[in-house]
Amino acid sequence: MGNLYRFVEPVLLLLLKQNGPSCGYELAARLPTLALTDASIECAAPYRTLRQLETNGCVVSTWDVGAAGPARRVYRLTPRGEEHLREWIVVLGKMARSMRRFTRVAAACAPSRPQRTSNRRRASAPRKEKTAHG
Repeated sequence: MGNLYRFVEPVLLLLLKQNGPSCGYELAARLPTLALTDASIECAAPYRTLRQLETNGCVVSTWDVGAAGPARRVYRLTPRGEEHLREWIVVLGKMARSMRRFTRVAAACAPSRPQRTSNRRRASAPRKEKTAHG
């Protein structure tokens, strides 16, 4: 369904703003708490999005080698990332208003009860007889 991973971007930015520097695993674990869709998000999407955000200057990362276990990449929001989050807030606010308008109009146009589709053949359609040969 399209590029749902794009809706991961504002959530990651917000999580970094709220919680400060975090590793990708922590961010991916928190992602469902603010997810903008009910669709399942591919497990690689947060990491792919973080790399793109870093390429765009919205986050920077460093390696944390001090903790026990393997080194972890820790991401931090940049001023450009904070600006990009503000842009997302405006875009999502407009989208939310548009979606409310759409659902209001669609609900008004929708039939009051679902129409049942009939599996019956029309009376005018001749019924084909089965034969032993065909």
